[in-house]
Amino acid sequence: MKRTFLATPALLTLALAAGPALAGNIDEPIITPAPAPMAAPVIIDTGSDWTGFYAGGSLGYADVSDTTAAFDADGATYGIHGGYDYDFGSFILGGELEFSGFDVEDGANSISSVARAKLRAGYDAGAFMPYITAGVAEVDVDGLDVTDTGAVYGLGLDYSYNDRVRIGGEILQHEFDDVGGLDVDATTAAVRVSFDF
Repeated sequence: MKRTFLATPALLTLALAAGPALAGNIDEPIITPAPAPMAAPVIIDTGSDWTGFYAGGSLGYADVSDTTAAFDADGATYGIHGGYDYDFGSFILGGELEFSGFDVEDGANSISSVARAKLRAGYDAGAFMPYITAGVAEVDVDGLDVTDTGAVYGLGLDYSYNDRVRIGGEILQHEFDDVGGLDVDATTAAVRVSFDF
């Protein structure tokens, strides 16, 4: 009996001492998950670089009149152009030479051609380039057998169809002060196709 009594407190002491070790800690360790890897930044390539030479052709329409209404006619235009653009990032600057034939007649007088030298300032909007343009133009009038140099200015839009082809449109206002003694204005609208080099 004495032996059992002594053995029982020893077992109880041993059980109490081992109890917390077997039961686990009340404060469980906090496991912080590893941070998720960050995705690499997505670089959007607009695919637009307008820098380079281009050349092409145009078809359009012209409305020509003078201040006295002695000449008032409209008709078709067709032409060729070539130029160079430099893309500064979002701003584009370039120059262009253009020659347009005119099928515009009023009686014995007809406008046979207009030659232009223009500067262009545009905005790089990806595949699109809206631009403003201004320069000088020379008109050749049959019948009166005269030429005159005046101002030209307007708006345009080019669309980069692919790496080699751009399609666009342009509206120009021409002002000539001395076409056989007359002030002549001409408004043209043209569809253009150009090839990049």
